[in-house]
Parts: sequence; structure tokens; C-alpha cells
Amino acid sequence: MLDDMDLERERGITIKSHAIQMEYTYEGEKYTLNLIDTPGHVDFSYEVSRSIAACEGALLVVDATQGVQAQTISNLYMAIDHDLEIIPVINKCDMVNAMPEEVEDEIIDLLGCKREEIIRASGRTGQGVDEILKAVVERIPHPEGDENAPLQALIFDSVFNSFRGIIAYFKIVNGSIKSGDEVAFINTGKEYTADEIGVLKMEMCPRKELHCGDVGYIVSGIKTATEVKVGDTITHVARPCDKAISGFEEVKPMVFAGLYPIETEDFENLRASLEKLQLNDASLTFQPESSVALGFGFRCGFLGLLHMEIVQERLDREFNMDVITTVPNVSYLVYDKQGGVKEVHNPAGMPEPTLIDHIEEPYIKASIITTSNFIGPIMTLCLGKRGELLKQEYISGNRVELHYSLPLGEIVIDFYDKLKSISKGYASFDYHQDGFRPSKLVKLDILLNGEPVDALSTLTHIDNAVDFGRRMCEKLKELLPRQQFDIAIQAAIGAKIIARETVKQLRKDVTAKCYGGDVSRKRKLLEKQKKGKKRMKQIGNVEVPQKAFLAVLKLD
Repeated sequence: MLDDMDLERERGITIKSHAIQMEYTYEGEKYTLNLIDTPGHVDFSYEVSRSIAACEGALLVVDATQGVQAQTISNLYMAIDHDLEIIPVINKCDMVNAMPEEVEDEIIDLLGCKREEIIRASGRTGQGVDEILKAVVERIPHPEGDENAPLQALIFDSVFNSFRGIIAYFKIVNGSIKSGDEVAFINTGKEYTADEIGVLKMEMCPRKELHCGDVGYIVSGIKTATEVKVGDTITHVARPCDKAISGFEEVKPMVFAGLYPIETEDFENLRASLEKLQLNDASLTFQPESSVALGFGFRCGFLGLLHMEIVQERLDREFNMDVITTVPNVSYLVYDKQGGVKEVHNPAGMPEPTLIDHIEEPYIKASIITTSNFIGPIMTLCLGKRGELLKQEYISGNRVELHYSLPLGEIVIDFYDKLKSISKGYASFDYHQDGFRPSKLVKLDILLNGEPVDALSTLTHIDNAVDFGRRMCEKLKELLPRQQFDIAIQAAIGAKIIARETVKQLRKDVTAKCYGGDVSRKRKLLEKQKKGKKRMKQIGNVEVPQKAFLAVLKLD
């Protein structure tokens, strides 16, 4: 019910956390429950961290057929750090291949709870739902707060509505708010009138007043996207609170890629679309940049590849923006010979190789949970990505957790897809950053007729460079349309060419009308054609289709 975005329904995943309020009567008393449904995928963990900051407790829902997954563990630790009360629930207990006993053992190992605290449930048959609601009322503490203190409300989400402006969702920590009140946003320093406040049911329900502990929305006719920041605090203008609520850490993007409009004049539309999308997805970061091949666009930071894919899809569906995306990469630290350090996000920003002392690349600590019969292929995959095994431990039965140290740049492109395919979908993957380490990286350029195409250049490890360059040239040869002149596709490291392919020119048989006679007549026509081709090559330019940019991501 809550996953109302088309994308979520098609893919069967939660992308956006969703807040909702419900009434529940227990032992004759009426309770108000404010619930947030959060995504589980590692790429949307920022949604989870924001939701956790606004909650008192959490339901840990584990699939009885799958068991505990890697991202479940990382989200659980986040909840434990915030001192949330955790209620463990095993879902899908009515399935034929459910293994509730084994999953209970895993949860007990993780949480150290008692077996009778774990609730078995099924969304399909409704088994255990009453017990869950009772547990929520009995075990989870109600929000603490002072009704008479100055208003202090935490913004945990916002959406853009083309008729009403920006709608912010908040949780009241202290005080109360009435519709028509003058309110101020502490971080941005802007003041507004609360035109409408209310609570979130399946749709928005207006209310005259909201009290301490309530979760609701505020409409105040805000037009500019930059004026609402998730994690900001709302207070009254007349009686402000003394400090903002601390809670959210800044988001750290892991993967960077350039987004460029296909038509140059759409640049401003793309900016507006990204700002509106950022309201709804605070983990997206972007800044303007320009490229020789693609013109003006934005350099965007994403939390992972799935996140990047979803952003592209949403730009297309919700804002009708067609964009070209460059090869995703990560940020590197480049040390020059004078001892200075520079953060480089894309290969075009690399200094000359003669000035570089060494380059450091970001590493991650990855935990992969899988069944023991897939250990071999997964280890081979990680070794191929320059990973090193830190430790390996059996969780329960035949489930294993592998801890790897991997360079982030290696897992950015296709690691997750490969992991899923070799483990038949039975491996779950989670990671967090683990600092920078020195590495032998080189910049690989792709030249078309001697001109570098900056959107196709990548930073890669020296061991993989030659192989990668060769494969890239072969792929581009298939994808570039033939012209009236030869196109030379070359891969180069600095001035050294390491691979070459040629897209042959289209030719017309100009000698067809000469039959018989002297050979010099044919020669004359061929020479004339040769001169024309040469002149064409000087002024002709090679258009790189969007398919070519995407093909680089899927080289294997």
C-alpha cells in the first residue's frame, strides 16, 4: 500500500521511506501509532538513518525463507546505536520453504534476545499481526517531550507539489503548533506562515493543532527547493527554542557520475528537476560541470549504482528529462611532488602524470552473507576485484559471512550484479567506507581520430588497463556508425597507445562507369575520391551515441 511510486511496484523494492499514522484500540484505550516504512537496500541507507533519528523503536522484520541478510545487520546496528527498542519479527511463516527455527537462532545470535520475544507472523494470512501491535504498544516507549516548551520539530522528509509548493514532514519533539502560526526554520533562517498542518494517513488529513510527539506535515507556500533542508528544526518566530535538534549526519556520496542533457538548452530544466528530486531524495548531491564532448551538465554524487539507476529513471518518468550519464567513478586523492593534495572526482581533473607523486583510492569494508556452496565463486570474484579476505565466519547452519577489504572503484560498475548472478541471488552485500590507500592508478583515454573523448576516459588500475582498453576499443567499433571516412579508435595511457581498432569508411565504387580503356582513367577517379575523403576527414566529426557510454558500463 505504501510503495506508491511506479518504480517501486515494478521492481518490488522500497525506494522512499513512507510515514503514516494509525489509530489502534488496546484494552479499551486508544493509541496513536506513527509508523515509517523504510527501504532495506544498502543504497538507500540514508533514508533509514533519517527515519531512525525520528523514531523510538523499530520492527526488525526478517524473511523466514531468506534469513538475516547483510543489509539487515547494518541497519540493525544503526538502530542499536540510537538506543531504539527493537521488536524482532519473522515474516512469511506460512510459506512452504520457511525455516522459522533456524531464522530464530540467527536473530538470537544477533540481538541476544529471548526466543519468546520473537514474533512469528505472515502478511498474507494475518498470523501474528495482533501480537505485533500489542508488542508495539507494550514494549516501545512513547515519545518524551514537554508540551509547554517552545516548539521544536524535526524535518525528516519533504516532497514537491506543483500546486502547493514544498511540503515538509516533521516530528514534534517539544511544544505544539497551530495552523496559522508564524514559524521559522533554524538552519536556513527563513520565516513562514503555517498555512496548513495535518497528519499523514493514506492521504494528508488537515488538523487545527498538533502536539508534542505527533508526526505531520506543514504547507507554507515555499517555492525554492534550497530553503528546506532535511534535518532542519522548525520553531515559532515569537517564542523560538534555544537550539536546533542534533541528529542527522551529512550524507557521503560513494559513486560519482556526470549527468548531461541531450539538448544543451535543457540545462536549466535539468537543474530545476534535480532540485525537486533532491527534496524527495536528500542523499542526491550535485554541482555544475562542463565537458568538451557533452557540453554543460552536472556532476552528481550517489550512494551506489542502484541509487544512480533509480535517479535516472525518476528524472525520465517524473520530469521527462532525457540525460546522458558518464561512466561512474569514485573520488581519489592525488598527491603532487610538492606535497600538496587534491581531491579528484573525474579523470578530466587529473594533473599531468609527471607532476603526480602518488594517488590514493578509497577502500571499503564489505560483508557478504551467503550459503557455503557459493564461497568459491564469490572468493574468485573478490580476488579479481583486488580484494583481500579479512575473515570468514559461519553464522548458522551453512550460512557464511565473508569480510573483505575492496577498492571502491572496483565494485562501482558491475560487482553487485555479478555477485547476484554467481550466487543465484542468495548472497547479500553491505559495505561501509574504510579510508584511503595508495594505489597504482593510470588514466586511460579513448581517442577518436586522435581527439580524446573526455566522457569515456576512466581511472583504472595499471594491471587492468591494457585489457580494459582493448575491450573498450572493440566495443566502440561495434557501436560507432560508419562514416564516409575511416575512424581510428585508440586507447592511450598518456602518450602511449595500447590498443587500436578502425571503423572502416563507407565507399562508393566510383570506377563503375569506366569499362575498358586505359588504367589511368580509373586512377584519376580514385585520386579524386581520395582527396575528397581527406578533406572530409579534416572537417568531419564523430558523434558518439548514448549507447556507447552505457556499453562501457557493461563491458563483460
